Formats: sequence, structure tokens, C-alpha cells
Amino acid sequence: MPPTNKLYKHIRRGFYLKGYIEERVIKTAQYIVDTKSTVRQTAKQFGVSKSTVHKDCSERISKVDPVLAAQVRKILDVNKAERHIRGGMATKEKYLHSNSTTH
Repeated sequence: MPPTNKLYKHIRRGFYLKGYIEERVIKTAQYIVDTKSTVRQTAKQFGVSKSTVHKDCSERISKVDPVLAAQVRKILDVNKAERHIRGGMATKEKYLHSNSTTH
């Protein structure tokens, strides 16, 4: 049964989103595609939580724009595959800086 509130917009096959959420979903997904940003960077850019960006880009976007969803999925998969490398580099930097200040 469709929501009676006029803020909701029918997307397809019984799926409804509030208009402003649909806008955010598209904007965050397009931002990730354009900049190849991580979920964390995108969340910071849009002032929302990482959980929100993840849900927008892994669930909601496929209902709104399947083509954009496929593009975002490719980037998120690359980011996921590289995260252990970035984490290791961040740890290395942390210890390089902490050792240089103590000596």
C-alpha cells in the first residue's frame, strides 16, 4: 500500500522514497563515481554517517538508477579491495610521526 504522505515518490515496483532522500542517494552515488571517493570521504563531504552512505549506495541506488548503481558498485569494490593497503599506510604514517616527535 503506498504511503499517503505527499513527500514520498514512487520509484518502481512498490518502492517509495522521500524526495529529499532520493536526491541525496543520486548525489552521493554520482559523487563517488566522479571522484572515486570512499564511503568515509563521501559521508564527510555530505555531512551524513558512513552507514547512510553505505545504505544509499548499496541498496537504495539500485531502485532509483540501476546503471549508476553498477558504476558505484565497481568503485566500492575497488575501495574494499584496497582498504587494507590504505589502513597499513595510515598506521605506518602514525608510527613514523609518533617516533619522530619522541626522539
